[in-house]
Amino acid sequence: MKTISKLFAILSLLAILLSFATPAYAFDGRSGEDIVINQGEVINDDLYIGARSLTLNGTVKGDLIVGAQTVIINGVVEGDLIAGAQTIVVNGTVGHAARLFAAAMQVGEGASIGSDLVAMGASVEVKAGSTVGADLVTGSAQALLAGEIGRNVLAGTHALELRGPVGGSVRAYVDANAETAGEQPLNLYMTDIPITLPAVKPGLTIAQGARIAGNLLYSSSVDLSFPAGVVAGKITRQEVVVRETGTTVTVQPPTAAEQVGKWAFGLLRTAITLILFGLLLGWLFPKFMKVLPENLRAQPITSLGWGAILYAAVFFTVLAVILATVLLALIGLRWNVVGLGWLILSGLGIAFLFATAYLSKIVVGEAIGKWILGSVWPSLAEHRVWPMVTGVVVLVLVIGLLRFPLLPLGFFGWVLSFVVVLFGLGALWVWGRNAWASRKALPAAPVAE
Repeated sequence: MKTISKLFAILSLLAILLSFATPAYAFDGRSGEDIVINQGEVINDDLYIGARSLTLNGTVKGDLIVGAQTVIINGVVEGDLIAGAQTIVVNGTVGHAARLFAAAMQVGEGASIGSDLVAMGASVEVKAGSTVGADLVTGSAQALLAGEIGRNVLAGTHALELRGPVGGSVRAYVDANAETAGEQPLNLYMTDIPITLPAVKPGLTIAQGARIAGNLLYSSSVDLSFPAGVVAGKITRQEVVVRETGTTVTVQPPTAAEQVGKWAFGLLRTAITLILFGLLLGWLFPKFMKVLPENLRAQPITSLGWGAILYAAVFFTVLAVILATVLLALIGLRWNVVGLGWLILSGLGIAFLFATAYLSKIVVGEAIGKWILGSVWPSLAEHRVWPMVTGVVVLVLVIGLLRFPLLPLGFFGWVLSFVVVLFGLGALWVWGRNAWASRKALPAAPVAE
């Protein structure tokens, strides 16, 4: 039963990692000047587009990832839509989330986005009769939201107008003040856009027909007035605190107490995270997690040297994979090579991130814990848990104290953290080298006559 439980845990971890790290293996790629996917045409894979313009009238069964000057979605994208362009117009249906990056973005009447809409650029318009199934997040110069938003709105913009219903709360960082009242709308300046931009007044405007089911929080230097009854919850104004020095406006820095509180919370979170990962790894791979600290304690200088070499080798490997992917793509193996290159880089990046952010600190922490407990409490030095917990807490505290926000020692904290990473990587390399040498030293199996 114990073996089955461990196997289940390992498979669960792999499933979680693959869900974040593994790209789709089946996809279609197209490039050209003006690409049109006609009505009735169905693409059963993910679709990657690089063109001057894309007009989708058909159906994409997977995700659509496109970079173009103009993108028009009249058909159906059953997965996610990820688009970067000058102008993006969604008149059709996006089954999941839409992540749009453009100068001008428009969600037309009757359009439907099944999950979140993330829109970053100059102008965002969600027309009446359209729906966004979940949250809307925008960072833009202006935004006009007249369609139905299923959940919350988070907006950082110079000009925001709400005309439609919002199923959740609204957080609007508009920084409205007396000086913005007379500014001209964006549509007077962006005249080269193929769609008509809305005229949105600077600041935050909520029309009589709008409805916010949750709370409204907005940032402003002055109080704003809204129609009665449009906000069901609480209305809160977050004042923008600034300090003027000559002509420069500077946001007031956090107080010393706020800095110390954030620092202390960060230490606690880091220590708990490392301890939980250490307990999990010690349960899943007890021999592996026992050998690594022993190697580090037996060969500290060797581990440090090999760690530096391995750290540099990873970056050279990443560069080599990127160059090889680009060169092979240029000779005609484009989409297969790009997919393989992305898979290799994703796997290498995840492994390196885990080793540097977690494994190295856990290994070095356990080595420190064994040394400390061996000096003051020898009976606990060989315990399966307490050396790791003790060492991790001490390591996090020492690095944290060097990064104390009220002392100018942050550089030394970074240096110590980097050295810890090198020690951990070196111990991992020594383990791998010893395991390989032991495997080669095994006698060959006799061949049956």
